[in-house]
Amino acid sequence: MNVYTKRARQAFSLIELMIVIVIMAVLAAIIIPKFQDQSRRSKEAALKSDLSQVRTAIATFQADTGFYPKALVDLAATAAPTQGYDTAASLQTITATNWHGPYITGSLPTDPVSASAFTYAIIAPGVGNVTSSATGNDLAGSAFTTY
Repeated sequence: MNVYTKRARQAFSLIELMIVIVIMAVLAAIIIPKFQDQSRRSKEAALKSDLSQVRTAIATFQADTGFYPKALVDLAATAAPTQGYDTAASLQTITATNWHGPYITGSLPTDPVSASAFTYAIIAPGVGNVTSSATGNDLAGSAFTTY
């Protein structure tokens, strides 16, 4: 047995290396698409959670004062706002002793999908409704504005 035959047995052939590369490419083609949408799924879950938090704060504000906040920033205010909207979208004076805020600690969350402020309705009949400001649909096909 010569030296060249012994070396050939210890190394991989080109065909063996190509087979391994093809197998790795197939596995990557299967796995990568599952993780590509993970960031978007995370933002959609955060959007649902943030909307729930803001809606709960609006409902608590309304239960305490009898009115809806004039603006969403009133939920994080450290002092009682002077005005709020009734269900007919008329500005009313808020009695400071009825206000028990702040209703959101820290800063008001923004829409994680659009990276802008939530849409807040101050026109009847939808006074107090808060929705996503993102356009388009989520991964399941539902419009963000329906969240």
